[in-house]
Amino acid sequence: MPTAKNTIKEINRCGWCSNDPLYQDYHDNEWGVPIKDDQQLFEMLCLEGAQAGLSWITVLKKRERYRQVFHGFDIEKMAAMSDQELERLLKDPGIIRNKLKVFGFRKNAHAYLEHFSEQQSFVDFIWSFVDHQPLINQPKTLSEVPATTEISDKMSKALKKKGFTFVGSTICYAFMQAAGLVDDHTRDCFRFNK
Repeated sequence: MPTAKNTIKEINRCGWCSNDPLYQDYHDNEWGVPIKDDQQLFEMLCLEGAQAGLSWITVLKKRERYRQVFHGFDIEKMAAMSDQELERLLKDPGIIRNKLKVFGFRKNAHAYLEHFSEQQSFVDFIWSFVDHQPLINQPKTLSEVPATTEISDKMSKALKKKGFTFVGSTICYAFMQAAGLVDDHTRDCFRFNK
């Protein structure tokens, strides 16, 4: 009879994914899975902006606290947050205490409310950059995965024009990967072409 040790198969994941169970769960179940919900896309865009200059695991470990303090990413409630509320958040160790990033969440909520509605959804706008179909890349190694593309450049410019912040091309490409607009799982990853 095989032992438990012999029956456990090692799972190959993308090289950026560490042994942290939270990171592995994110990689296995979220990263690269298409998001077609306005609020979820908005949350992911904000969190990718919070990552700027940091590692994604840092943001991932703080994601639940972000959801608590930013009203579950309810866009109208975020837009209505006062300067005093945001200033108080700068003392909260459960989030990244960068003033530009914290105030940027509210700025993004204002931009969202100004430009998106039932007539033009955020989903339609974001997914229009990839003709509403995920781009399936087939990188052999992480070195073949770009930091930016022509599409992320266009998305960045369009979001900035609408008043969004922390939406540079690198952030936009990471957002595209996270939200499933692009599938960059490497060929040796068990999630490749899933």
